[in-house]
Amino acid sequence: MSKRNSQAAKSAARERIRAQQEAERKREQRKRQTIVGISIVAVLAIAGGVGYAVMQANKPGHWDAAKDEKLVKPANSTGTDGTTVVIGKDSAKKTLKVYEDPRCPVCAAFEQTVGPTVEKDLEDGKYKIQFIGASFLDRNLTGEGSKNALSALGAALNVSDQAFLDYKKAMFSKENHPEETTDKFKEDSYLLKIANEVPELKKSASFKKDVKDGTYDRWAIEMSKKFDDNKDKVDGTPSFVMDGKKLTGADPKNAPSSVEEYKKAVDAALKG
Repeated sequence: MSKRNSQAAKSAARERIRAQQEAERKREQRKRQTIVGISIVAVLAIAGGVGYAVMQANKPGHWDAAKDEKLVKPANSTGTDGTTVVIGKDSAKKTLKVYEDPRCPVCAAFEQTVGPTVEKDLEDGKYKIQFIGASFLDRNLTGEGSKNALSALGAALNVSDQAFLDYKKAMFSKENHPEETTDKFKEDSYLLKIANEVPELKKSASFKKDVKDGTYDRWAIEMSKKFDDNKDKVDGTPSFVMDGKKLTGADPKNAPSSVEEYKKAVDAALKG
């Protein structure tokens, strides 16, 4: 082979190597551009998702918004905000204030044990009861079941006094009352299911609509404020107050928990 041919071969080989290197360089460049592009899209997607999440988190929740809704007062209530709920015979001379939170397990236990005695006392005109509803367990345990149940009780009160009492009894029953950590009362469907046990509510289309529409959500908030701002120094449920004095059981710090304790405390309060 001549030197010329040898040099030409070497030159051709070098050109092939250069071309291959150039092609490889371009492939690497395209690869880097693709990776950068994908990364930018991913970052933008994440940023957009975070931005949306932040926006959603900062949106006012339903119950925050309900504070500014029009206040609808249930029938059979009185007071500026319709939060004075007094039930019983007009002939009864004294009124027993009953403080309860719908999610409260001790309230449920009281209603299951002493509830029939309270019902008989009302029928006999022994005293009237004033119901003050609380929702502090929503704050303490997180959730909205107490407020939602209060709203449904407002809808029941709008039907009648008796429907209110019967519905409250059904809510606190052993079969229907959930564990306080289970926020089951937040579900309208569950509240309506319980209401089917109350004939007056089962046949009431307006009651069902009010529960679904949250007609008395603002009222429930106002009722909760009434508990929070009470002048009886009540900070827990159940609590019972007559003539400004708390009724207690064997434990002077707690409400009566048995029929015997309750009768003794009520009789003393009526005499006092």
